[in-house]
Amino acid sequence: MDMQAFLDPFVRLLEAECSPDTVRMIEAGGSAEGLWQAIAASGYLDALVPEEASGAGLDLSTLGPILMALGAYAVPLPVADTMVARALLAQAGKDAPQDPIILVAEDSRWPVVSGQLASWALAQQDDRLVLCRITQAEPTGVFGDLSARITLAPGDVVGMAPAGGLIKFGAVMRAAAIAGAADTLLARTTAYANERVQFGKPIGKQQAVQQQLALMAQYAVAARLAAQTGCAAGLAITLQAAASAKYMANLAASEIAAIAHAVHGAMGISAEFDLQLLTKRLHAWRLADGAETYWAQALGGLRLEADLSSLDFIRGA
Repeated sequence: MDMQAFLDPFVRLLEAECSPDTVRMIEAGGSAEGLWQAIAASGYLDALVPEEASGAGLDLSTLGPILMALGAYAVPLPVADTMVARALLAQAGKDAPQDPIILVAEDSRWPVVSGQLASWALAQQDDRLVLCRITQAEPTGVFGDLSARITLAPGDVVGMAPAGGLIKFGAVMRAAAIAGAADTLLARTTAYANERVQFGKPIGKQQAVQQQLALMAQYAVAARLAAQTGCAAGLAITLQAAASAKYMANLAASEIAAIAHAVHGAMGISAEFDLQLLTKRLHAWRLADGAETYWAQALGGLRLEADLSSLDFIRGA
């Protein structure tokens, strides 16, 4: 399949339906129903569902650019979670609810991304997957953050949890979102540096700013490669690949957000300026499903367990 032919309509959909004004409206407590219905009607939510279950039958390795586009447009809804949840439910022979679904890992010590906008959770409980209604979503209190600490009603067991648990899917989805947002922030920050004139010339002509933009570009490429590594094995994600992807994307997220704000100056933090719509999500995605320390420890544990040289271990990611 020509992935560009699949990606372009999705990008046009997001451009039309998920403008910065729409994101702000949803963050302020407005209804996300219109955006959700537009995405649901497009059929993309079933992209990972097998063809025999009336889906598109795509693989996560093919769908990576779609997951990055969700990050690039700061989509507030749990679209990626719902895609994966629908695929896992289809594999188990179960029907998926039509409302937004979030994935909740067994080791979920963090607020769940988009938890305030979801109706259902596909949760890991021991070695089982359970489909549960969300009964309460407690906001984090951070400005514009739609993450939440959630409470689940008793649910129905729909199957066995995949090897490595649900957290590996969350890690890869957040890595892809970070990569998409990083590319957008790089483009916007570079354009701003070339437009903002100070002391008679664009600030992008200053060597110090150029150095920061070059560093930002390096981290954006690193985040994209990390996301591609995580998606490469499809839904059969290894814990090592997920750990590598999330760890590298997390490192890139904090650096990219810092440089973007440094170049933009004070206006970058204003609610009226679009920059903060992406940078605050970089920080939320970085913390969701495990920050750097969590995944560094996971990688270290996997390395100690492996009967391989360090070079072969890295190649195996």
